[in-house]
Amino acid sequence: MTTASPNSGSAHSARREISTAVNAFRRILRALRLASTETQAATGISAAQLFVLWALSDQRTASLSELAQQTLTDRSSVAAVVDRLAHAGLVSRTTDPTDRRRASISITRAGSTVLSAAPRAPTSMLMEALEALPADQLLTLSTGLSALTDAMGLSDQPAAMLFEDDVPKRRTSSSIAKRK
Repeated sequence: MTTASPNSGSAHSARREISTAVNAFRRILRALRLASTETQAATGISAAQLFVLWALSDQRTASLSELAQQTLTDRSSVAAVVDRLAHAGLVSRTTDPTDRRRASISITRAGSTVLSAAPRAPTSMLMEALEALPADQLLTLSTGLSALTDAMGLSDQPAAMLFEDDVPKRRTSSSIAKRK
């Protein structure tokens, strides 16, 4: 006859909680990944680019700093996304006439056309769900996720915009040569 160790109940309980957490991550990541794929198929732009277009749609112009604040990311991450949008003709970037150090970004007619046929941005889905949580649950989740990033050794990694790194990179002859 085998006897259960005194810690087997807590080990089983911990395993059950880990399973619940992993399954929740799977569901969230799958939904966001599918929404990102839908965004790409419907609009031809990344989910991050769509998120920035939506942020611009509510205002006439915005600076990079304002867009970074609205998208809850850093200035360099949003600048890279704005560069891609500008290259595609979906936003325009001009120098602010009152402050030549400030770039004013605005959505173009082509950007508005893309938005009119676009699904909801995956990041918006995530933010709306987080905003719907009671304050105590949001605090617990935020604290737990921060602890998880620490435990995974990811705290010092940049928190880039969701799905922007999924944008296919153009191959150059030097990048091909490096792979050989």
